[in-house]
Amino acid sequence: MSRFDDLDEYVSIPRVTSLALAPDGSWLAAAVQSLGPDPAKYLTSIWRVDVGGAEPVRLTRSAQGESSPAFLPDGSLLFASRRPDPGAKAGEDGQGGDAKPALWLLPAGGGEARRIAAPPGGVAAVATARDARSFLASVPVFPGAGGLDEDAARRKARADAGVSAILHAGGMVRHWDHDLGPDCLRLFAGPAPAGAGPAGDAGAAATGYGDLRDLTPEPGRALDEQDFELSPDGTLAVTGWQVHEGTSGPRTEVAVIDAATGARRVLLADAGYHFGRPAISPDGSQVAAIRTERDTYERFGDTTLVLVPLAGGEPRDLLAGFDRRPAELAWAPDSGAVYFTADDHGRCPVFRVRLASGEVSRVTADDAAYASLCPAPDGRSLYALRSAIAEPPAPVRIDLAAPPERPAALASPAGAVEVPGRVEEVTAQAPDGTPLRGWLVLPGGAGEGAGEQATGAPLLLWVHGGPWSSWNAWSWRWNPWLMAARGYAVLLPDPALSTGYGREFIARGHDGWGGAPYADIMAITDAVLRRPDIDADRTAMMGGSFGGYMANWIAGHTGRFRAIVSHAGLWALDQVLGTTDDPYFWRAIFGHPVTEPRRYAANSPHLHADKIVTPMLIVHGDRDYRVPVGEALRMYAELTGAGKQARFLYFPDENHWILKPGNVRAWYQTVLAFLAEHVLGEQWQQPELT
Repeated sequence: MSRFDDLDEYVSIPRVTSLALAPDGSWLAAAVQSLGPDPAKYLTSIWRVDVGGAEPVRLTRSAQGESSPAFLPDGSLLFASRRPDPGAKAGEDGQGGDAKPALWLLPAGGGEARRIAAPPGGVAAVATARDARSFLASVPVFPGAGGLDEDAARRKARADAGVSAILHAGGMVRHWDHDLGPDCLRLFAGPAPAGAGPAGDAGAAATGYGDLRDLTPEPGRALDEQDFELSPDGTLAVTGWQVHEGTSGPRTEVAVIDAATGARRVLLADAGYHFGRPAISPDGSQVAAIRTERDTYERFGDTTLVLVPLAGGEPRDLLAGFDRRPAELAWAPDSGAVYFTADDHGRCPVFRVRLASGEVSRVTADDAAYASLCPAPDGRSLYALRSAIAEPPAPVRIDLAAPPERPAALASPAGAVEVPGRVEEVTAQAPDGTPLRGWLVLPGGAGEGAGEQATGAPLLLWVHGGPWSSWNAWSWRWNPWLMAARGYAVLLPDPALSTGYGREFIARGHDGWGGAPYADIMAITDAVLRRPDIDADRTAMMGGSFGGYMANWIAGHTGRFRAIVSHAGLWALDQVLGTTDDPYFWRAIFGHPVTEPRRYAANSPHLHADKIVTPMLIVHGDRDYRVPVGEALRMYAELTGAGKQARFLYFPDENHWILKPGNVRAWYQTVLAFLAEHVLGEQWQQPELT
């Protein structure tokens, strides 16, 4: 028995989600998600992970949870939390029943955290300066509000009047799982109070707002989903800045803002590119950022790292000729190199590019994926979260002088997790001759015995979302080990459009999602089904997002599977264009269905509904704005109206991802019951709470 045999056990496993390194390099602040006092939701707490090997220590504990840990130069820690302020008098907390995240400070020497700023709209994210007690926070504020007092009055007036309406006059209306507006993010700068006295000593808790300076009084939607940083001395901020350009949609620039005056200048901008994740070098002289070419109907956009002086100038491509897509970056402490991650053949290793020579080298060599890069201040080590298909994220130390085959593991707040089986790499060849690969998760005991006694596991084909993604890391939402614990083998292929194989591999599927990706998936499935440890007669297919699209496409093009699960899948592509939160994405790649109907007609699953013979389980959340629930509603109506076998698992309060613990249980219970009925031949048993 393992923790994957029981869904209650599985959802209770703690999850390390991010790391931040203390200025002296002695410990890491780890954000850890776990079940809270209310088992219906997850909460995040902050833990101390000692780099010397001591056992992790929990630093924060509240019923509301904490997020966005960021260090000040003295080692004290800022974080955001909805917890009530214990230093405020009754009725003066300013939070009320609809608590917003406030900014809290945990002293370096220990003791109780204290609230230092509580703007009316809450704190969305925070950044700190390397050498100054300064911070930068993104805060939702109503347009036109002259200050936080006026913002508070506007919020109260809306609440008192019972108004929830939002008037839009252009641009995006929703994003992934939330409405945009009526407030907009602004950047506020502030000094972090010194000392570890009780709440209110610095005046912050008394006023609620702290000494916050509004650097972006009327940004519109420019700061939505943007990363930002402070220069080491705290005098300048760099931030992504979204520019809306009518029918061509938004693009992102990088702006520099004076932290004293709010004066803003553009640092990186080009009509053909997006710029994001700006990071200032430790010496304060340069900015590295990710540049992504805008997709067009004819061409899939490329991605690289660029370097530009903070004072301004022409950007330099740091990765010319490097055929991978950088995802995350971090500066070396001497400002002479940039570390970054990029998908590569079913892994996501750490790379280093040296500024002087332009040399790119791979730092890690194992079959793993890395995130939350934290270079040590002495330049000798790199701390990160490491995960793999069979290993959940855990903190590690990478020796940069002589990187080992596998980095040194640090004590993890989540503890160890043992999976019920093994994982192998599998390969195949596409019909056009392109090499293909993927991972195959095998349950314990698969392939044991000989001849007629050999054990053949039923196969589940899982197609990833994205579509620009790769099966290379641990997944909590699509976890193959829950299936392996019940005897299934799970194939995790990377078809055309997947990242980690070069631009041309992605481009193979750019003009036809139902073309090369489908052919690749079928080719690698055929290869795996020839294995003696797989039962080729008992197969099913599953996918979410793009994988859900592919589930719907596969259902209309082959009857080889006994069952198909489509989660958040696209059904009618011309319909998606008009209802998704990001219509500009669709217009760039597919064109407009009236003037350029070819790709819609050639790739829309709903046009093949009459050919579907496979029983289908359709799953969707009502708050999914990327692939709106109308896709599932229409698909379910059309299939059942035509007498097809279909069930619909609907989540009124979930989005593109099913995140609440109880709903996660219900998701897996329903999927497993559906598969057991059609793949294993068991009688259908509806989960009790659905």
